[in-house]
Amino acid sequence: MEKRSPDVAVISDVHLGTYGCYAKELANYLKSISPNILILNGDIIDGWQFSKHFFPASHISVLKEIMQMITNGTRVFYITGNHDEMMRRYCDLQIGNFTLTDKLVLEIDNKMTWIFHGDVFDNTTKGGAKIIAKLGSRGYTLLIMFNRVINFISKCFGGEKISISKKVMGGVNKAVSKINDFETIAAELAIEKKYDYVICGHIHQPQKRIIKTKDGEVVYLNSGDWVEHLTALEYSQSEWKIFEYDAKQFPAAQTTESRQELNVITDEISFYINSLAI
Repeated sequence: MEKRSPDVAVISDVHLGTYGCYAKELANYLKSISPNILILNGDIIDGWQFSKHFFPASHISVLKEIMQMITNGTRVFYITGNHDEMMRRYCDLQIGNFTLTDKLVLEIDNKMTWIFHGDVFDNTTKGGAKIIAKLGSRGYTLLIMFNRVINFISKCFGGEKISISKKVMGGVNKAVSKINDFETIAAELAIEKKYDYVICGHIHQPQKRIIKTKDGEVVYLNSGDWVEHLTALEYSQSEWKIFEYDAKQFPAAQTTESRQELNVITDEISFYINSLAI
């Protein structure tokens, strides 16, 4: 496959180190692009659920692809999120083409773009509510794995793919958005600061829409995630677009047999349940 060369690519909410991460698919995507700038917009490595017993080769391959991009001249900005908040103490670290920060402002084609993870507007990640959020994150991961088993069985009988976990997560995100309204707050702040675009992650919902207020308007974008939607943002030819991963576009990478896939899923579920019991 010939590599595409977007000016900017944005990914977020990868959650490396968890069982719900589609690391193999993300590695395939990263191999397919050669951007001038790659932005990792938070929750790339999941510090909330990280275990030294689980960080498979496919997760390592994602990090290798990012390192290869840096070596090849791509500027990589790692913006911290709530799941990788342990890295915030090292913000403003810069090594060669790599920069670690908690927010970023870029001027692209004479337009200002404000980029940050978005958890700053989410009260469920702060104080006592943070403990509940961490427990919910573990439950969501388990739900995703069971969902994969259901889809495997459905596929065997010619059924369509369903997403129980996506519906549950969607309901949670709607509640969070209703309480905190962080998308609107982000847009209002971006308009106040005269930004043309504001890019977030955090709520796992890919989005591109114009938000208007009495003071102006801004284009709000969200890069989605790599545990459910498998999406990214790409800026090319003076336009932001949402990229959606399609396995059919990566036929050479689809080498795993269905039975092997089921074995991996069930092994992960067993290991995860055992780890919760320890």
